[in-house]
Amino acid sequence: MNYQRTPVNKNEVIIESAYDSFHPEISGRYAIDMIFSGSADYTAANRDLTLFSENFIFFNQQTTYTKRINSPVKVRSMSILFDPEFVSDFDYSRRAKDSLLLDDPENHKKEAPVFVEAIYPLQGNLKFNLLHLKKHIDHGNTDSLMLSSYLEHCLINYYEIYHSEVTSREASLKFLSHTTKSEILRRLSIARDYIISNYNKNICLDDIARIACLSVNHFLRTFKQAYQQSPHQFLTSIRLQQAKYFLRNTDYPINEIVDIVGFECPSSFIRLFRNSFQVTPGRYR
Repeated sequence: MNYQRTPVNKNEVIIESAYDSFHPEISGRYAIDMIFSGSADYTAANRDLTLFSENFIFFNQQTTYTKRINSPVKVRSMSILFDPEFVSDFDYSRRAKDSLLLDDPENHKKEAPVFVEAIYPLQGNLKFNLLHLKKHIDHGNTDSLMLSSYLEHCLINYYEIYHSEVTSREASLKFLSHTTKSEILRRLSIARDYIISNYNKNICLDDIARIACLSVNHFLRTFKQAYQQSPHQFLTSIRLQQAKYFLRNTDYPINEIVDIVGFECPSSFIRLFRNSFQVTPGRYR
């Protein structure tokens, strides 16, 4: 197992490559956990989650979570543990009026933000910044000013993702009460994470709705409002994205990939892949 901890002022970056590792009861700091290859199991707030390749999850400072790797292939992962004051100051600088930031930057109460904890795809600017941060650390760069700048940009990227995946989707729900919208989106996020964590298994609609504490019809209606697709369409898209990862990064036969990601029929998988990405799996590889 390779395990490297790099302090960046009061923040910390952890880079790990392992077949088997266990990290119990992590808490006290905001965290971005990401998987570059393989998968890791998490338990957080009575939820069992699995983080797969090219995905990340954000944890609030008050959340206690456990991470476990137990894999026949090496799992490459990275965690950023943010000092709560660093995140609070960043959040305050985005929300406060310019006059407050200029005239009295230190003497105002900075509340600790609370986010909807969810799994997201690791892509775009956030992936770019994280890979460059990892590269600098791998090369032994300890310039705290430069590394802190990367951490700040990671938060900027996360806030952009959070706005599109949580704030905007919450607004799209057809309820008058903001409190109701927030609660429904929180429950839908739990259901969405369950689908992502179990994408390669045979999961049923009743189980997903139960996890979300919603009736089946209510769940179907609100999920479509928030994500502009049905739960089945979302599950299919996750399976196709994971198939793309295996096509790019392994030499597994296509029929084996079909089985790994949860499809039952190679011909239907090829048809869905071609319709979604305008290229066959073989040509994509």
